[in-house]
Amino acid sequence: MNQEFNTIPGKNFKMLPYNTGNSPLPLPEYGRSIQQMVDYCVMIPDREERTACAYKIIEVMRTLFPKIAQENKDNAKFWDHLNIMARFELDIDFPCEVITADQLNPLPEKLEYMKMPIRLRHYGRNVENMILKISEMEDGPERKELLILVANQMKKLLLMHNPEGVDNRRIIQDLNDYSNGTLQLTEDDCGLLDYEELEIGKGKNTKGKKRKR
Repeated sequence: MNQEFNTIPGKNFKMLPYNTGNSPLPLPEYGRSIQQMVDYCVMIPDREERTACAYKIIEVMRTLFPKIAQENKDNAKFWDHLNIMARFELDIDFPCEVITADQLNPLPEKLEYMKMPIRLRHYGRNVENMILKISEMEDGPERKELLILVANQMKKLLLMHNPEGVDNRRIIQDLNDYSNGTLQLTEDDCGLLDYEELEIGKGKNTKGKKRKR
């Protein structure tokens, strides 16, 4: 565990290395000196000597955290920390079950995705769900208002893929197909808005961004 020094070109003195130039510590609360002890222990070729060294390190770790030592008479927590600091490469007969790499960094469970395909991907799943919900509502002003809101949202989404323009009849037909004919709109009463692109700002600090209106 010889200390390496940084030299400065043209100078006849040496400087202690900064921690920022060293490898990260698995458990910084124990400090670099304890980490160097653990690294040395891992490299001891004799298993019996390596095990004895590990026990000595545990004794030092207990002195650093006496409160934890009082609460953990069996040293199980310290053995976990030792295994983590050894990067799970310490080959000894541990006196207790210790944490493993898989337990420390468990893989997240896979998310269950809906297996039903999206009929029209440019509208997305949310639009499909909203149309299904509206089709289950009783006929009335609220249903009609929600239907117009969804239709306008569909038009905005479709304009993202067809910036040159969208025919309102396309939206009406898609609504009809999505709802299997239960939702009917006409061009006269559908209330679809017209959108145009506006340039946002033309100052020296702007780049002429555009947005839908």
